[in-house]
Amino acid sequence: MLKMNDYLDLLRKQYPGEILTIEEEVNPANFDVTAILQHLENAQSRSLVYFTKPLNLKNEISEFPLVTNVFANRERCALAMGLNTNQSKLPLSLEYANRESRHLPPRVIPKDEAPVKQVVKAGDKADLREFPIARHHDMDPGPYIDMIPIMRVPDTGCYNAAFLRTMYKGPRKLGLHMSPRHNWEIVRKNEAAGRATPVVIVVSHHPAFALGALNIAPFGVNDYEVIGSLMSEPLRITPSETWGKDFMVPADADILIEGEVLPNAREIEGPFGEFTGYFGPQRYRWVIEVKAITHQQNAIYQDIFVGHHENWTLGAIPKEGHIYNSVKAIVPTVKAVHLPNSGCGRFNCYISIDKKSDGDSKQAALIALGQVDFVKNVVVVDADIDPFNEEQVMWSVATRVQADEDIDILKNIKGNVLDPSLKGNIMTAKVIIDATRPVERPFSRRVEVPAEAMDRVKSLLRKKDLMPAER
Repeated sequence: MLKMNDYLDLLRKQYPGEILTIEEEVNPANFDVTAILQHLENAQSRSLVYFTKPLNLKNEISEFPLVTNVFANRERCALAMGLNTNQSKLPLSLEYANRESRHLPPRVIPKDEAPVKQVVKAGDKADLREFPIARHHDMDPGPYIDMIPIMRVPDTGCYNAAFLRTMYKGPRKLGLHMSPRHNWEIVRKNEAAGRATPVVIVVSHHPAFALGALNIAPFGVNDYEVIGSLMSEPLRITPSETWGKDFMVPADADILIEGEVLPNAREIEGPFGEFTGYFGPQRYRWVIEVKAITHQQNAIYQDIFVGHHENWTLGAIPKEGHIYNSVKAIVPTVKAVHLPNSGCGRFNCYISIDKKSDGDSKQAALIALGQVDFVKNVVVVDADIDPFNEEQVMWSVATRVQADEDIDILKNIKGNVLDPSLKGNIMTAKVIIDATRPVERPFSRRVEVPAEAMDRVKSLLRKKDLMPAER
C-alpha cells in the first residue's frame, strides 16, 4: 500500500536535504510555483519542493499542499522504486526493464477501505477551484493539471494510463490534449459509437505509480497490471463513484477527478509549454465534463514542472527500460540505454552494446526507432562507453565515426506532434549514428593507465580523502 505521504516521510527521514519546504503563501495560478522552480533550476538545484500554503483558484489558501519537482533527479526515482539512491542510472533502467516485463493483477478492495474515498464530492459539489492548479509558462492561457488520465478500452475492458495535459476551463470542465496514441484511440472508438468516454485523472499518488503509468506496453495491455509490477505490489483498486464496478480506480491515490470526454465536442485548447521546452500550438481539442472528485483527508496535490528536468527524467526512465527489453530480444549484448536530458528525455537515444558483428549497431538503432516514436536521433556506442556520460558518447562520435559510412538518415517516418521542428505534418527524418568500432578491421586502441598502478595508488588517495573507503 504505497502512498505519496509514505514517500515524503521516507525522504524527510533519510534524505532531508532533498526537500525544500516553502511555508509562505504562493499563488500557483500566477506563476509563483514555476518561478521558484526556475530559480532553483538556474542555481543547479533539483530539490523536491513542498508548498504548505498554495492558493486555490478561489484565491484562498488551499486545503491541499502542493508538491512538485519530485522526479527532477534519478536518485529520487530510484528511491521511489525501492532501490538505493546510488542505483540511479544503469541499475534503475535495467530494473524498470525487468519489472515492465512482468504483470501483477490488481487487488480489489471495498470502497469503505479505500483511502481515496475518505472525501467524496459529486455533481455540483465537485469544484476544481478548490485545487492549487498551477499556470506554468507565460503563454499558457490558464492553469493546467498535467497528471495522469486513465481510460478503459471499450471492447476489452483494459485500463490505459498516460500523462496528458488538461486545461482548467471551469469548476467542472477541463480541456484535454491527446496525441494519436492509446487514449486517443479509446476516445475515437467511443465517439464512433456516439458514446462519452469515462476518464479518471490521478492527480497524485506514490511516485512509483507515475513511473509505472509511463510504461510502453502495447495497446490493450492492462496498465493496472504493469503499474503494480513497477510498484512491486498489486495496485489496489476500488469502484468509482460515477460508474461503480464498471470503472475501477486506484484506491490509494491522493486525489481523483472523475469525468467524461464528451463525444464530438471540441474547444480551443493551448498554447501550452510542453516537454520540448517550446510551446505547443493552440488547437481545437476534447472537453472533459467533471462528474466527481474524491480524495484522502490529508491529500497532497501534485504538479509536474513540464518542459524541465523533472518532466524529462520522468519520461526517460520508462522508455529506457522498454527499449532495453526490445533491443535485448534481437541484440542480446546490449548493455544499457539512455535518453538524456539534452534530448528532453525523448528525442536522443544512446545505446551501449558489446558488438559482435558489424550489423548489430544498426539493428539496435532500428529497434529503438520502431519502439518509441519520440526518438529521433540514435547513437550506438561500444560497451567501453558509458551512455549516461554524454561527454563519453560525444567522444565516441568524434573518434569512431566517419559521416559518409556511419550516419544514416531515414526520411518520412512518423514523429511526435509536439516536435517543434516538424514542417506542417507528423512526418519527420530520423538519424542513426554508429559510433562503435568496426569488428572486421583493425582499429586504434584506447589509452589506458595500467590496472596495477591504479590499484597501487588507491591507499594514497584514501589517506587524503580523495577516494571513498572500500566496503
